Amino acid sequence: MKKKISFGLIIVFIAIQFIETAHKTTPLDGSSDFIAQTKAPEAIQKILKTSCYDCHSNFTNTPWYGHIAPVSWYINHHINEGREELNFSAWGSYQLKRKKYKIAECWEEIEKGKMPLKNYLVVHKAAKISKENKKTLVAWLKSIDLTP
Repeated sequence: MKKKISFGLIIVFIAIQFIETAHKTTPLDGSSDFIAQTKAPEAIQKILKTSCYDCHSNFTNTPWYGHIAPVSWYINHHINEGREELNFSAWGSYQLKRKKYKIAECWEEIEKGKMPLKNYLVVHKAAKISKENKKTLVAWLKSIDLTP
């Protein structure tokens, strides 16, 4: 009986690998990206790309295990939620009011230690923002002038 159950679970595991999951990605002109629009300095670009862009842009670097179901389902869902909240790749399409709100929300979340998410940092240790980089990033975000 245990062999039949084990065999059945293996077959189900193999079968679910054929269920395609995809990120909701809209190809955008690179000039619409947050980094391009804000002319972010190199140091800020590095922090953003290392700690934010996997979940909040169309430039996700999915690890090998992110292609294996059911883990891929969780990761894709998480990334899609992150992009719905804030997609740095779509920054140029945001209205001024939304941009101002998102900038303030970004630095508040970073200051409070809510971003990057703790469960993300468990696997992506390089995404952890040092205290010094956190201060640098927050100061830069606060300095962005969105006056039309």
